[in-house]
Order: sequence, then structure tokens, then C-alpha cells
Amino acid sequence: MGLIASLPEINKRAASVFVMHEKSEKLIPLHSHNKGQLSYVEGGIAYITIEGRTYVVPARHYFWIPQGIPHVLRIGNTATVLRSLYFYAHDDPANAFYTRLGIYPASELLIQMINHTERWDGRHVDRHDYNFEFLVALKQLLPELNNEALPIVLPVTENDEMQKIIRYLERNIGEPLTLPQVGQHFNKSERSLSRLFRATLQISFLQYLKTLRMIKAIEMIVKTKRSISDIAFAVGYNNLGAFSNAFFEFTQSRPSDFRKR
Repeated sequence: MGLIASLPEINKRAASVFVMHEKSEKLIPLHSHNKGQLSYVEGGIAYITIEGRTYVVPARHYFWIPQGIPHVLRIGNTATVLRSLYFYAHDDPANAFYTRLGIYPASELLIQMINHTERWDGRHVDRHDYNFEFLVALKQLLPELNNEALPIVLPVTENDEMQKIIRYLERNIGEPLTLPQVGQHFNKSERSLSRLFRATLQISFLQYLKTLRMIKAIEMIVKTKRSISDIAFAVGYNNLGAFSNAFFEFTQSRPSDFRKR
């Protein structure tokens, strides 16, 4: 049973933990749960879109989505396994962690604990089951990991003019893109193009471009065997040190270390 077909089942028993491990569908359209969702991304990249913002979840990271938040989930690699636990929410107000979306690097301990739950795949587990306390402990562990959430967020928009500009940036990501050059291509002044970014995406041109480059770099690191220097040039950096520093700012990891993980 895929995730789309399982959505009604997830919500059936509010006091349980529903366990699902699967090679997920490419796109799970807008939906929500009456439970908090913990998902570990194994072997690829996931994208979560909430209220016009797309969050990037690289391999060996996990995300938490609080109960009741409508979201779209897209998987960027057919080989990706999404290991998900849908937790009861009655105790969520006890810790702020459970009330906000977060994307975090997964520790070896957490990975092993999540992998252990595969034996209960496709089942509800509640207080009547002997293994329920294991899942309770796993949930309680999450706020204690003290991880900083990844700031890899890319706004999206329905504005037709901005969508054309975004597609242009994506097609030419390896070029030395600048505000004047992009403005000239679209017959817009620097000032009007800058205002368009702020008005439709609530982000500056430079910050959007930098984030887009980091997302494309993460995709190449995860999906290909290209060298780090080749990837740096492919996303528009002509200096490997500058690329490494920008990558660290976004992921708290150097590109080579990120690939090893």
C-alpha cells in the first residue's frame, strides 16, 4: 500500500503510532494528518511544500511535520526509501519542537532506531503493544538531539512572470548570473526586477540564486559521482573555497563530508 492509499488509515487511531517504510511515490499531493510526521530520507532527496515555500530534505536527514499542516511531498529519486512514523499528538504542546516544521541531520542512533521500526511496517502501534514504549522513547528523543534545522528553503509563486525568470535561472545555473544581466534579458531594470523578487517571493534576487545553487549542488552530490570541483563549477562557482563556504553555511557540512555521509 502506497502513501496516498494509506492516508485515511494513518488518521484512524489518534492515540497510536502508524509505521510506514516504502519507496515512495514521486508526488504526494496536498494533504495533512491528525498526527505528527517523522520521516527519514534514505538515498535521495525529498521536497516539502508548505504555504508557498519548498523545503529541501537531503539523504540521511529527517523531517518533522506537526499535525494538521497541509503539505505536498515530492521525492526526487525513485530509489529513495522514506521511513515514516506518524505519532499521536496529545503531548505535542509539552515541547515546542513538535509544533514547528524542522529538517535535521540524522544521528547514527536515530537512524538505527528508525530502521528498527521496519518490523512494524504498515501497522498501528499503541499502548496495548509491547513495543509501544520503544516508539514513545524515540519521539521523546527528538527534542534532545539539539540539532539546528537546515535553512534550505526555496519560495514558490504562481506569478507567471516570475516563473519564467525562475526557469531561466534553473537552465543557466552554471553561468555568472547577475541582477543587471537577468534584468536585461527580461527587459527589466535592476530596481524593478529586485522589487519583483521581493513582492512575489519575499526574498532578494541574490538570496534566491544562492539557495537555488545550493539545492542543485546537493542534488548532484546525492545523485551523481561528479567531483566536488565539477559540481561547484556546474552551479556557478569559479572558486572551490567560496563554494565550500557557501555549502557549509546552508548544511553545516563541507561538500566532501556531506557526500561521505
